[in-house]
Amino acid sequence: MAKLLIVEDDESVRTLAARALERAGHIVDVACDGAQGLDCIHAEKGAFDLIVSDIRMPEMDGIEMAQAAAAAFPGLPILLMTGYADQRERAEELDAIIVDVVQKPFTLADIRDRVSLALARTGQSAAAFAGAA
Repeated sequence: MAKLLIVEDDESVRTLAARALERAGHIVDVACDGAQGLDCIHAEKGAFDLIVSDIRMPEMDGIEMAQAAAAAFPGLPILLMTGYADQRERAEELDAIIVDVVQKPFTLADIRDRVSLALARTGQSAAAFAGAA
């Protein structure tokens, strides 16, 4: 079980991903754009095991949010999602910040698997976080 933040402007994608990850046993918070996502990250003092964010969003995109979150909370793992090849290329420049990029559209099993892999790669889990508190 991990504490996740899903940042996605498409309500149907946000809701489906949140439900899939909650059913996998994770605690999930949601935000509808990068600015709201960054507010959530600051409100929780970076205490998320993984941020799962769309890249292309209004107000603040996922890459801007990832850069601001990483500046405030170094080491915070971030998984980006995109349906656009050019956005994926932008994300590749952030290898030090981003743990993976998921191509849209994805199945619910895909997002559960990619989140599990990202958590395993970073060694993050809610249990590890609770032990550090």
